[in-house]
Amino acid sequence: MDFKLSDEHEALRQSVRDFAEKEIAPVIGDFYERHAFPYEIIAKMGEMGLFGLPFPEEVGGMGGDYLALCLALEELARVDSSVAITLEAAIGLGAMPIYRFGTPEQKAQWLPDLLAGRKLAGFGLTEPGFGSDAGGTATRAELVGDEWVINGSKAFITNSGTDITCLVTVTAVTGVDENGKKEISSIIVPSGTPGFTVAPAYSKVGWNASDTHELTFDNVRVPAANLLGERGRGYAQFLRILDEGRIAISALAVGLAQGCVDESIKYAKQRHAFGQPIAKFQAIQFKIADMELRAHTGRLAYYDAAARMLAGEPFKRQAAIAKLYSSEAAVTSAREATQIHGGYGFMNEFPVARFWRDSKILEIGEGTSEVQRMLIARDLLG
Repeated sequence: MDFKLSDEHEALRQSVRDFAEKEIAPVIGDFYERHAFPYEIIAKMGEMGLFGLPFPEEVGGMGGDYLALCLALEELARVDSSVAITLEAAIGLGAMPIYRFGTPEQKAQWLPDLLAGRKLAGFGLTEPGFGSDAGGTATRAELVGDEWVINGSKAFITNSGTDITCLVTVTAVTGVDENGKKEISSIIVPSGTPGFTVAPAYSKVGWNASDTHELTFDNVRVPAANLLGERGRGYAQFLRILDEGRIAISALAVGLAQGCVDESIKYAKQRHAFGQPIAKFQAIQFKIADMELRAHTGRLAYYDAAARMLAGEPFKRQAAIAKLYSSEAAVTSAREATQIHGGYGFMNEFPVARFWRDSKILEIGEGTSEVQRMLIARDLLG
């Protein structure tokens, strides 16, 4: 078993690291403080081809793989999670459903701009009052003639309200199956469709430079051809998307955890107390050692899950393990990095303050820690 990255993957990692350190790190704090979306940074990422990383060249992608995306996310999150989650959601939740389940016409219409980073797409699954109970979908879509008429709402939807958002794919109840259970389908709703309202951006604890909104649908009409994938398979389709997304979120969490290590090492060498750098104190050394342990272990976990996925092997349990461990490791490391920085760790001018605020959502988004434990246990116990 070889955990050494290929030359291509290593070159990508270094390229994204250089970009993050030179283009994102010096300016992202200002965007974060203003709760402003970093359009200029996103445009540069599009020019680098990051939005097309895991897609084949024949559909406008870069011909890479899912591990390439994860490596990019880790390097971005070492510096800032708002930018990293924008990329993760744009690919995993925005473009990937259309690539995996779309018709040739849908792919031709939407993928060129999405994979170039010129446009963004959202993923409307979560609803107010349901959260982890995604199967409790209350949004409804009725086929009237040759149009779907959609009514309902979605909550916490990333990339749904930017100036370059072109669509949101929503899950909706479109009927009942032969057993009387909800038939949930996925439907593409273009931005600007009458009756589709994007609420003002949430006031969030973290990820302040990313875009998140509640959405409402009031007799929204879209063509019947906007059905994404098979009718009644929308929930199953998005469960697959979420399994893959958990590997990506693990990579993002590892990046944040590694950023905590980097910033803590730098600060511990510079900060003096009692006549010497605080890096000389064993209490600080042990905190940093444990932070490196968590980052390293999380990285191995997402490498393993990604390798299984790319090999066509079952990976649901490994993805849940990677997401669970890495997200909880990120929260712990962010807290410890803040402690090492002392009072400065509580000041927003220091990256660890941003890391601390950004880390908590990793235990919630794309499946809470409780859901991950449920998935692991279910896979083990049958």
